[in-house]
This record gives sequence, structure tokens and C-alpha cells, in this order.
Amino acid sequence: MKVSMTVNGATVGAEVADRTLLVHFLRDVAGLTATNIGCDTTSCGACTVLLDGQSVKSCTVLAAQADGREVTTLEGLADGDGQMHPVQRAFQAQHGLQCGFCTPGMVMATVSLLAENPRPTEEQVRTGLEGNLCRCTGYHNIVRAVLAAADGAEGQVSR
Repeated sequence: MKVSMTVNGATVGAEVADRTLLVHFLRDVAGLTATNIGCDTTSCGACTVLLDGQSVKSCTVLAAQADGREVTTLEGLADGDGQMHPVQRAFQAQHGLQCGFCTPGMVMATVSLLAENPRPTEEQVRTGLEGNLCRCTGYHNIVRAVLAAADGAEGQVSR
């Protein structure tokens, strides 16, 4: 089937099998490999992207379901001048990554979380990200990064 969607501001279309998952479309058709394939069962969150502004696990969304819609991946967060998104800067400043495998999904889930709740408490951050797993157990720094991004002070945590 023919699918076409806006990915990071650009139209991407292709003829794909009707069972093609959005994660495979993004990686194989659009060439955007920051979206990781972790579990294929919506358990780990490594494949989290924004679909019309809402975080979804792209391993359980068909490309056909994204037809005509807007998808944002980690590669699409930076501004036109290449400046990192505030959440990306906060993850970097707060050392919110270890091996980095979960980081794209964590960042995308954080962007969605902060859009819904711009001033979350630590408990709300932990609850909001519980569908995204870090195999290195770097959760403390991830939570600090989210709080720093919410504070608008990526280099410091004021809470």
C-alpha cells in the first residue's frame, strides 16, 4: 500500500507492505535510525516518537496508521540551525544517558510529558516515563534531566 506522512517537517512516502510497522518505515524508508528497535512488544519504549504531537511506541503502530499524519523523531527536535532541543541539552548536561540505547525514546517521551505537564514533580516524571526502560538503570540522571528541562535550566537542577 502507498503511505505518505510528514516526518520531521518533510513529506516521506513509499509503497510498503500493509503490515509494515512505523519503526521500520522510519528506519528503512526515511533513513532515520535514532528510533531504536528494542522489544517489538511496546515494553521498552526505545522506539518512542511523536505522532501528531503525542508520544507513541512506533513498534506497535502500523505505517498505514500514520498515513497523512505528522511524525517527529529525535532527529527532528533540533532547530533549523542545528541547536539541540532543550530536552536534548538537559539530557546532555545532566548525564541522562549511559549506553544511549534508550535515550531517543526517553527524550521523545519527555518532550511529550512536558507538553502535557510543563512543571512535573519528580514523582510525576517517574510515573510519566515508566513505559520507557533504561537497561543501564540510569533513572536518577534521567529524572534530573527532565526536571532540569522543565525548569528551563539544563545545566542545573533547582529542585
